[in-house]
Amino acid sequence: MSDNKNNNDTSNNDEYEKYCYMCRRPESIAGKLMMFSPSIYVCPDCMQRTFNSVNNNAMQFMDFSKFKDFGDLGDLSSLLHQNDIKDSQRVKKRKPKDEAKKKEKADEFENLTLDKIPAPHKIKALLDEYVIGQDYAKKVISVAVYNHYKRVLTDTMDEIEIEKSNMLMIGPTGCGKTYLVKTIAKLLNVPLAITDATTLTEAGYIGDDVESILSKLLAACDNDVEKAEKGIVFIDEIDKLAKKKETHSRDISGEAVQQGLLKILEGAEVEVPVGSGSKNAMTPTTTMNTRNILFIVGGAFPELEEIIAARLTKQASIGFGADLRDDIKNDPNILSKVTNEDLRAFGMIPEFLGRLPVIYTLSALDKDMYVKILKEPKNAILKQYQKLLMLDEVDLKFDDSAYEAIAELALKRKTGARALRSIIEEFMLDIMYQIPKDDNIGRVIITGDYINKKGAPIIELRGI
Repeated sequence: MSDNKNNNDTSNNDEYEKYCYMCRRPESIAGKLMMFSPSIYVCPDCMQRTFNSVNNNAMQFMDFSKFKDFGDLGDLSSLLHQNDIKDSQRVKKRKPKDEAKKKEKADEFENLTLDKIPAPHKIKALLDEYVIGQDYAKKVISVAVYNHYKRVLTDTMDEIEIEKSNMLMIGPTGCGKTYLVKTIAKLLNVPLAITDATTLTEAGYIGDDVESILSKLLAACDNDVEKAEKGIVFIDEIDKLAKKKETHSRDISGEAVQQGLLKILEGAEVEVPVGSGSKNAMTPTTTMNTRNILFIVGGAFPELEEIIAARLTKQASIGFGADLRDDIKNDPNILSKVTNEDLRAFGMIPEFLGRLPVIYTLSALDKDMYVKILKEPKNAILKQYQKLLMLDEVDLKFDDSAYEAIAELALKRKTGARALRSIIEEFMLDIMYQIPKDDNIGRVIITGDYINKKGAPIIELRGI
């Protein structure tokens, strides 16, 4: 009985082709695999790279393709060449339409020249179509990105070396920091990686190493190092890296991460793990130069207003012309008066701030801006719902009182533009649920009373 059972297990396992644990290639392409456990197999190529990285390329004389455990594979280089041909043939057979579009976009970036980069005023005009308000921030980012790509494409590194214009943007939650970066990368068709600083830790501890930021950029470029070296990296929640004010333990996720980011921000040759958040012996690495990568960091910096107010209060004079303390504390644009001194008091180290020469703030959203966000952008959320209902041949309208009511609710929630989505999801739920039931509905008009739960939407039937 036991022999029959073992035979059955073997036959079941043979039905499925084995895959390399590291490069994910099947045995038919990678060649004979070495088994480390019943579920882990590694191909000769990955074994060779692992030993080379562990021993700093001291074991390149060991050719794993000649080991009997791997079978008679012949020359490893010729095998890999054959595998590349097989892979390319497979891709051609299964190539979808979106792959062609993706390649076309990649070619557009590779052919990017100085005369194709829009001038700062044109970049801002494009941003105006998607981002409401924040005129100063849009001006700053437009000029910085334009100058950065002038520097990259002309390779101006002669007697006058142009430094990078890394940026630090400060603004309350929901004011559009991430959306602004996403939009400009989309408009210019440049590689973009967005990461969160909260997952970063000092090397050697549980969490992502600082090099994982570049791993995400590399992945966004399909592991094309040359293309990734001209991309944009946005690090969000950078305020979470502030030094801990009172701690008796090692600050592995604060000051240590800031120090780890210094060489990456300034420009250096960095060993980047491919497809992983941390470097180890089993992870293949590649070298990237960060000299031409534009870094944008952003954060809400809670309680920074109190630090700025305390500094301004100390500077206020006594007399009839003095600024009142209450006026300083209640100033809605107090963040725009931030200095490096305030950021150092918040917990950012001076070396880190020195590598971010462009510092600017985004203002909090007011009621008028909320209304404009609902109406004006090309991809406004209300336009998205109108398009969804148009597919059901239903016309969705909003009167002015509805815009005002949504804006007032968003102000109360104090979560910025993100509040708009949750508010609209709430009052649109019943409408989206009920409309497909009745084919006679031709138009739905949303009113302020319906938003405030004091009435119902106005429904008009077809042909009326």
